[in-house]
Amino acid sequence: MRENQSRAGLIDVLLLLVAAVWGSTYLAVKELVTPATVVAVLALRFVVTAAAMLPLALRRLRGAGRGEIVTGALLGLILAVIFAFETFGVAHTTATNAGLIISLTIVMTPLLESSVSRSWLPARFFLAAVMAVVGVGLLASRSGLHAPTLGDWLILAAAAIRAVHVTVMHRRSAGKAYDSLSLTFIQLTTAAVLFCLAGPLVRGSAVSLATLVSRLGPVQWADLLYLALICTVFAFVVQTWAVRTTSPSRVSLLLGTEPVWALLVGVLLGGDHLGLYGAIGAVLIVVGAGWGQRIERRHREGRQGQPPVVSEAPEDQAAAQPA
Repeated sequence: MRENQSRAGLIDVLLLLVAAVWGSTYLAVKELVTPATVVAVLALRFVVTAAAMLPLALRRLRGAGRGEIVTGALLGLILAVIFAFETFGVAHTTATNAGLIISLTIVMTPLLESSVSRSWLPARFFLAAVMAVVGVGLLASRSGLHAPTLGDWLILAAAAIRAVHVTVMHRRSAGKAYDSLSLTFIQLTTAAVLFCLAGPLVRGSAVSLATLVSRLGPVQWADLLYLALICTVFAFVVQTWAVRTTSPSRVSLLLGTEPVWALLVGVLLGGDHLGLYGAIGAVLIVVGAGWGQRIERRHREGRQGQPPVVSEAPEDQAAAQPA
């Protein structure tokens, strides 16, 4: 039991670290992309990601079966759609707004999961989620309410598709002997291929991949490598492992602290100013996410009659610790 509790605690810590990393991506992306370079930046980001993961995943891929490959390709397709909406959204709104709106995934995921499984979480869970959403609203209205921009709507769509991604990943891979690293590599490689193919087809995407590479300076390359290696490889290996060993709702609640990290990065590095409403909103998000996570965990333990058992194949335990 103590070992299971320690593993659950490790999952929580790693997911919070992923939330912090993802919270920093919006400023990095904002500094890197323009509307004309979105597809090229995404293609280069995922090509670098796939290349970095190849030495780690090559041996494991030899044992991948048809089901694992199909699941990874499907998840990669969904992932590409998420990143397309999210990155175009960031190009048309502020980094802080993007980090706040994307957190609505914490409401959309349990709603989707519950409707699919027909097993609703306690009402208190949704109260906690509403608290977090109210916090997002307060953060977004630090200096008064504003009409949503095109970028805001695109980020909202990305949040909804994130919920689909997490739920599909859980339902297609939980309890199966899939390797977390291989599954992540297949996802990210699928996204890389899709963005490379999409570049010439996207109207208004005036900057090609080759042109982008020639234009990037040292700072832009640093941003790109951070996005590819830390925000993508590390973060998605952890997310894939966590979703397979705990529930989608719990994962989304912990990742739901992402807007707080995004706001901190915006304040400390991007020059944003946090007013009274913003401070209250940040507290509501942290409290709502933490409360909801505890409610979901207790609900799941009560249904099972015992603490959740986190079990993996030996190769997945190694995959959970990316080099």
